[in-house]
Amino acid sequence: MEINRIGIIANVAKENALPQVARLKSWLREKGVQVFLHRELAALHGEDGGYEIENLARMCDLLAVMGGDGTILRAARKTKEVPIPILGINLGQFGYLAEVNLDEMYDTFSAILDGRFQTEERMMLDVVDKSEQKWTILNDAVINRGNLSRIVEIETFVDDAYLTTYKADGLIISTPTGSTAYSLSAGGPIVLPRHESIIINPICPHTLTNRPVILPGSARVSIVLRSKEEGATLTLDGQVMVHLKSGDRIEVTRSPFVTILVVSPHRNYFEILRSKLGWGGMPASLTGR
Repeated sequence: MEINRIGIIANVAKENALPQVARLKSWLREKGVQVFLHRELAALHGEDGGYEIENLARMCDLLAVMGGDGTILRAARKTKEVPIPILGINLGQFGYLAEVNLDEMYDTFSAILDGRFQTEERMMLDVVDKSEQKWTILNDAVINRGNLSRIVEIETFVDDAYLTTYKADGLIISTPTGSTAYSLSAGGPIVLPRHESIIINPICPHTLTNRPVILPGSARVSIVLRSKEEGATLTLDGQVMVHLKSGDRIEVTRSPFVTILVVSPHRNYFEILRSKLGWGGMPASLTGR
């Protein structure tokens, strides 16, 4: 795939975002690449124009997203209808989706412009509430208790078959990509992102035998809130919040849309896991000891 037009999106709240964007923009233009900026970035750089994320995706061959995982999640939701590769460039300290560090950025773009890069499709989820409003997410949907002193009761069905009623602080429904986000902090499994699975993980369940469940990607998960107190909240990718009340029903299914991520040319997924989670170093068989 030939890359001639690149759109840049950045988390402008990051201290080093603007100077890094300026350097990358100049470098790409010197290479003969057409560069287009997100509307917010263009304004801060004193340039006329600038484009909304959805328009950037339609105009460009690749999106460079500079920031952290949150910035990439937002871009993934905004561009779900356009199959465009997204390259995540990490400006922070931690992130699974922003695989490329700043010191690797120009080597990575050199490889991309030479056509030496790979992409990976990540499954997304569609979340529909009782009013038929739909959201498409990459990481997770989280039901949290509304009253800090009360647990919530969540009836859970899989393909219309009753699973259980969770009595817990909340419930996480995640993709394999989201398995290393909130679900991991709540004791959930790490699922390789190339798999198509849906993970159900209760948060601090009242019944200690409640454990995470991994379902096939084709499953339809339905939940009904049975909290009698102040209801609960539904949080989507940690960025969109919806208020729920007792009796509200949510359905979660695999989305027909996918997110296309550019894979780091510098390390594989297991190296990223070891680095982000602080696991041990290389085995003696690979280090020569």
